Amino acid sequence: MINKPDKNALRIVRHHRVRNRVAGTAERPRLNVYRSTNEIYCQVINDVSGTTLASASTMEPDVRKEVAEMTKTQAAELVGKRIAARAKAVDVTTVVFDRGGYLYTGRVEALAKGAREGGLEF
Repeated sequence: MINKPDKNALRIVRHHRVRNRVAGTAERPRLNVYRSTNEIYCQVINDVSGTTLASASTMEPDVRKEVAEMTKTQAAELVGKRIAARAKAVDVTTVVFDRGGYLYTGRVEALAKGAREGGLEF
């Protein structure tokens, strides 16, 4: 019998390992990413005060209309641009990127690309 590794359990291990080193401050908050099967979510978080400064996802009603005809990767890039605009609205220009244990490829990479294009610096 072949035992397949639980990919989500491995992701959680990677996420905890990264979170031991990565923390957001008031000057440089953390850009956190969560990727489900169909949706993508991101937040700009100040870990010192424990507050979320900005958030964006594909679940927002106005975004859902835009991403209806897009691929999931294109939708992730759009969410990245939106989070950058919302972060700049609260005077955040530099962030620490927390990929949440996901591999830096596909939708996670597209979100980071969109955030950079929107004006955020990692």
